[in-house]
Amino acid sequence: MPSHPPAPDAAEPGSPDRPDPDSGRADVVASARAMADDGRFLDILRGRVAVPTESQDPARAPDLRRYLADQIAPALAEMGVDSRILDNPVPGGGPFLIGTRIEDPALPTVLTYGHGDVVRGIPEQWRAGLDPWQVTVEGDRWYGRGTADNKGQHAIVLAALRQVLAARGRLGFNLKVLIETSEEIGSVGLDLLLEREATALAADVLIASDGPRLVVERPDVKLGNRGSVTFDLSLTLREGSRHSGHWGGVLEDPALLLAQALSCITTPRGRILVDDWLPDAIPPRIRAAIRDIRVDPSDPTLIMPADWGQADLTTPEKMYGWTSFIVLAMLSGRPENPVNGVQPSARARCQIRHTVDVDPDAFMPALRRHLDAHGFDMIRIDELRDNRFPPWRTDPDDPWVETVLGSITRTMGERPILMPNSSGGLPSEIFARHLGLPVIWIPHSYGGCRQHGPDEHLLQPLVREGLGIMAGLFWDISESETT
Repeated sequence: MPSHPPAPDAAEPGSPDRPDPDSGRADVVASARAMADDGRFLDILRGRVAVPTESQDPARAPDLRRYLADQIAPALAEMGVDSRILDNPVPGGGPFLIGTRIEDPALPTVLTYGHGDVVRGIPEQWRAGLDPWQVTVEGDRWYGRGTADNKGQHAIVLAALRQVLAARGRLGFNLKVLIETSEEIGSVGLDLLLEREATALAADVLIASDGPRLVVERPDVKLGNRGSVTFDLSLTLREGSRHSGHWGGVLEDPALLLAQALSCITTPRGRILVDDWLPDAIPPRIRAAIRDIRVDPSDPTLIMPADWGQADLTTPEKMYGWTSFIVLAMLSGRPENPVNGVQPSARARCQIRHTVDVDPDAFMPALRRHLDAHGFDMIRIDELRDNRFPPWRTDPDDPWVETVLGSITRTMGERPILMPNSSGGLPSEIFARHLGLPVIWIPHSYGGCRQHGPDEHLLQPLVREGLGIMAGLFWDISESETT
């Protein structure tokens, strides 16, 4: 199996042996974009959104399978892709679909991925006139649960593939497709499935679409994600509270002790003091890529003081190249109904986000040493291992990265933003670990899409751009095979 993108054919464009690819490429990009204008893509999206694939609700299990069997499998069959639906190897997880089209074992193989499950619809929270299970069009906004995350995005990928196949009569590369239905509950079973199906899913590159763009007006390419480690800090000193008048100032207060322990983890301005949590430095190639990133929260209430956290870093470097630490929640007593008592216990749930440049297995031992050294050996540390999310970053110098960047530049007329890793979570490391391939994400949504909340929507202009971007990319991957 080839390990790199196909090299350009030596024949001159326009010769009998190699027709000019530019006209064919322009045509396929235009035809893909037209799907967003003439209602064809909207019809596809309506069918997908209408299936209520809430993976958090066990009663929706038949709908998860129905989505794969009635929506995805027929779309793949129309492209000559053989598919099979597999039960999740982990109880409680939704099924998977694996699709395969092998044109020639000597050609590169592209794997694409998406998830058909969505978060709860919560219809009672949507604005009047909107229904999470129906696509409602209001101007450029297409409302519906899953439009942005992730039904609309993998629909863009599959529609673009079909346009290339229709224009060329073949893809010019081998195609493998994996659609899961448990991503919104932590991708239950994905790790084990990739282990069992590694041969069936072997490919040269993973190219998929998920998550939002960094900025709405410019495409970006993500090479992975930061990881996440979640843990509890807690202290229990006694059973039950004691009268605050009698015992206040006499008995140790667990909330004060925990607050002091937390305060030794960072400076008063949030700079992390546990050295083993931090990279030695941001690698030069990564720092160069981050330099092109602009963070625009589009929310005047989100103030980002330059002196918060690692003050010698820019905001993008803090978000995409460094380690962050936050307290997700703290509790002592009952804040909603406090009593006049010295409380017996206190607890804080904390989270670290980090790049591949640090070892997450070192975090908890380093924290134990740090707390002990500051006199807080009484604080208990419990990592929530099931909540750990591994980081990944595809090498920016991998040839496939330049293939993707160059193709998008050709289609859009400007180079996309290269993001070494997203700040949120994607299953990048799982694919890289089991399949040993570069992982590249091309998102077609935006930060204001309201995924996971009421009024989720997709923007029609981004659908149009996404269809053109993906059609151009798939054309370019197979360009050397033009006959």
